[in-house]
Amino acid sequence: MTAIFPDLKNKSVFITGGGKGIGAALTDGFLAQGAKVAFVGRSDASGFLARMTEKYGSAPLFIQCDVTDPDALGQAMDQAATAHGPLDVLVNNAADDLRMVSAEVSPADWDAQIAINLKPYFFGCQKAHSMMKGRGGAIINYSSTSYMLGMGGMIPYTSSNAAITAMSKGLAREWGADKVRVNAIAPGWVLTEKQLEKWATPEGLEAFRERQSLKDFMAPEDMIGPTLFLASDAARMVTGTCLVVDAGVVGMGS
Repeated sequence: MTAIFPDLKNKSVFITGGGKGIGAALTDGFLAQGAKVAFVGRSDASGFLARMTEKYGSAPLFIQCDVTDPDALGQAMDQAATAHGPLDVLVNNAADDLRMVSAEVSPADWDAQIAINLKPYFFGCQKAHSMMKGRGGAIINYSSTSYMLGMGGMIPYTSSNAAITAMSKGLAREWGADKVRVNAIAPGWVLTEKQLEKWATPEGLEAFRERQSLKDFMAPEDMIGPTLFLASDAARMVTGTCLVVDAGVVGMGS
């Protein structure tokens, strides 16, 4: 833990995809601040819950949920609020960066990718706003630098992330008077287990590291600090921004 945000203690936090990859690191990071964390995911999270229980003495609240179903997502958020109190922080993180050749993308492929990578972000935000309106709260939407870099071979995913950034800015403007802050975070290449298993090669990793200004590879834990900052009162006047965390690729014009 590199920083402590006292105002996050006992805050009610909801994270989508909070049991794996970046999401698991964020769950861990909020628990370390003393927050009350609930997260959703489609697959079993018993191993992760056991590790968190061993580390903190109690487990975060896990709700098995398909976030592509807005009603199920809303019900999970209500369940979290019943357990932990009114929602203070929403982190939309669940995503699927499926690779596919653009010429072969079918309407069903497109709909499936939008259903996981964009639709839950909007309806999660909409639900969070209804729970935070007037009382205040922070929403953090995970975007990606992939669209900023013009990456091909994953156009439904990059299109979704460009939309997430635009959506965050628009919602920040619309909901500012309701004391609800909305920001986005755009990570660079974070080496989760999934990335290492499915997409990373020694040659690809080295080539990407050469594009980074900071030469260390990024790990899920590198996303904790920026997320905590945007969730905390330290960022109380920060809204409508997209914070790039990529070891200095996009900002250097690479």
